[in-house]
Order: sequence, then structure tokens, then C-alpha cells
Amino acid sequence: MFKTSLGEGAELRPLQADSAEEFLAHIDRGREFIGRHVALADTVADLDAARRILETYEQKAAADTGRIWGIWVDGTLVGGVLFRAMDFRMETAEAGCWLEPAAVGKGLVTRAVTVIIDWAIEVRGIHRVDWWASTRNAPSIAVAKRLGMTREGVAREAYLHRGVRHDMEIWSVLAPEWRAARDA
Repeated sequence: MFKTSLGEGAELRPLQADSAEEFLAHIDRGREFIGRHVALADTVADLDAARRILETYEQKAAADTGRIWGIWVDGTLVGGVLFRAMDFRMETAEAGCWLEPAAVGKGLVTRAVTVIIDWAIEVRGIHRVDWWASTRNAPSIAVAKRLGMTREGVAREAYLHRGVRHDMEIWSVLAPEWRAARDA
């Protein structure tokens, strides 16, 4: 896994189990904001849960089935991006993100997801990257658009979150499209 500068004091690097306390503090700062659309805010309820999530992603990384990175600004963890799932036989991955309120509107997610999509396509040979977002999550849909993804449709009531069923927009980008947009 890698770490890289995102510019303006921001850095993308792996989130690992030894960062569980920092991860929990970050989730606590943004719990209600993050939790509007992302189950992570409810899943990371305490230090043990934070450690378990990060250990799960360490296991996924070892098995090559997923990855998680944190976004740090001036040394403070403010969000993250991930490949929730990666399937190298099918050459597919599903990307996702979250941010605490203080980090919103700075282009961090777009820059971070650009880095991980580049890595997945150019280094790992992924052909298709998916992005699922609640139809109610306008900022996430805006990221998909900025990334040049194509909206493929809506999976009706596909996501149960906090007792409410959400319709999910499905967006994707294929490796040839990604390369063409990047090279343009």
C-alpha cells in the first residue's frame, strides 16, 4: 500500500489497526454528519469496534479483497476512502468515502479517490470501478460526476440504513474511459 500527498497539507495513507484511537476520535468528531449516509459512523461505536474495522481491512488487504486509506490534513485524520470490495478475477472494485464536516468542500475526496482509482487501474489491472451512493447523498453523487463516472441506474430500496430503506444510484468508470479522461 502507499501514501501520497494530496496537496495543501493533505496526505493519503493506509489506515491500520494501530490507528484505532485516532480513527475513533475522527469518527466521534463527525459521527452525525458521516452517519447521515454511511453506516461506518454507527459501526465504529467504541475503540474495540474501531480496531475491529481496521483489522478487517488489514485482512482484506492481505487477501487482496479490499483496502482502506485515511485522509490527513496537517496531521489530523479528517476522512477516508476505501475499496469496500475488490475482485481481481472479475477486475472490479467498489470505491467509497467519508469525511468529517471540517474537511468538506476542499476537494479532498475527489483527489483521494482519483489516486486510488489510478492505482487500481494502472497498478492492479482493475477494469471497472463502481460507486454506490444514496439518491439522497448529493455530495457523493457530485464526486462521481467529477470523477467522470457514468450513472448506470438506481437500485431501489437497496440499502437499509438507520431503519430506512434508501434507493442507491450506481455509478461506474471503466479503465479505458478513465485513461481517456485523464489523458485528455
